[in-house]
Amino acid sequence: MVFELFDPAMDVRITAGDLPHWYQPGVTYFITYRTADSLPTDVAELWYRHRDDWLRRHGVDPRAPRWRERLRELPESKQHEFHNTFSREFLEHLDRGHGACVLKRPDLAAIMAENLGHFDGERYILGDFVVMPNHVHLLVCLLGATDIEDQCYSWKKYTATRINKVLARHGRFWHEESFDHLVRKPAHFEHLRRYIGENPKKARLRENEYLHWRRP
Repeated sequence: MVFELFDPAMDVRITAGDLPHWYQPGVTYFITYRTADSLPTDVAELWYRHRDDWLRRHGVDPRAPRWRERLRELPESKQHEFHNTFSREFLEHLDRGHGACVLKRPDLAAIMAENLGHFDGERYILGDFVVMPNHVHLLVCLLGATDIEDQCYSWKKYTATRINKVLARHGRFWHEESFDHLVRKPAHFEHLRRYIGENPKKARLRENEYLHWRRP
């Protein structure tokens, strides 16, 4: 099974949002999507405030429509500092178990696993994943013209409908945006596999409170 990695020599598309989305066809991503209640309003506001303060200190106006382009003009070391700092902080907040954490339920985690595996080998090659109580991490290599944002939307729409039906509830289940990160090096790929596998232990979950699948 081959997981193609990001090629800096090829074209890449970057789209807007609270978190930047990089798209290149046929490559591997680390993806996180979270439940709508996974970050309390005050926690999210503090995260944005810290992020915006960092940007201003480095000459980037976070209110500007094209602030991400200005960020990419900073030295590469500063770009890595930004993404490492705020991606890590974002993920640590998720591990604190905010919200109802309904994905602890084995039947709901099974819906997630079934959905992720449905188009494995057709639209994408599914790598390791873990269903946490209020979020999901996975590695996936897109195939053909599959678009990362479209695929994330498809996963979330289907599972939200199924899970809301089981819970006899309505309304938004997933947060609108997903966190997606292009995998650039084999060592990075292996690091992310370890992160996925170790995430439940880091979050101090019991064995029946998560679902981890590792690609053979």
